Amino acid sequence: MRTLYLKTMLAKGLPRDCCVMNVSTLLKELILDACTVLALKKTVKWQAHLVAVILHQLEAAPTIPLQLPHLSDPRLVRFAEMLMRDPGDCRTLTELCRVSGAGKRTVERLFQQEIGITIGKWRQQVRLMQGMRLLAEGAKVTHAALESGYSTPSAFISMFRKALGITPSSYFR
Repeated sequence: MRTLYLKTMLAKGLPRDCCVMNVSTLLKELILDACTVLALKKTVKWQAHLVAVILHQLEAAPTIPLQLPHLSDPRLVRFAEMLMRDPGDCRTLTELCRVSGAGKRTVERLFQQEIGITIGKWRQQVRLMQGMRLLAEGAKVTHAALESGYSTPSAFISMFRKALGITPSSYFR
């Protein structure tokens, strides 16, 4: 693992919250090169260029949050707790909403109002986080996929690649 510390004025275009960032091969090599220098100086032309390219790559890198947004409505909290306990729950959205004490449209509307994303996107995030947790604990991709609610490992791998830009096995290598 390598760490870059950026002055606040340089990091204006970067996320403010902690997140998972897909690091391309180019960005990885740029970071490794930057770490060979104690402190990069903008007065040294090649170092200023290196910083500019790193910043450009960081700003373009896709990110996903490490945590789910906080929900306050009690119906949403019940809904969220059910799926976080069992991301692979195969009940329909209508059934899950009914158990949480609200109709499907109400829950969909509340999700948009409270956190600005759809239930589907939120549920995908829950499943991704579950899969990542299982893989980090050493589970096989098939097990992580099925436990996270995917019908096949290839569906999980496809979603993982779409979200992080890399396959699960490459990510955890």
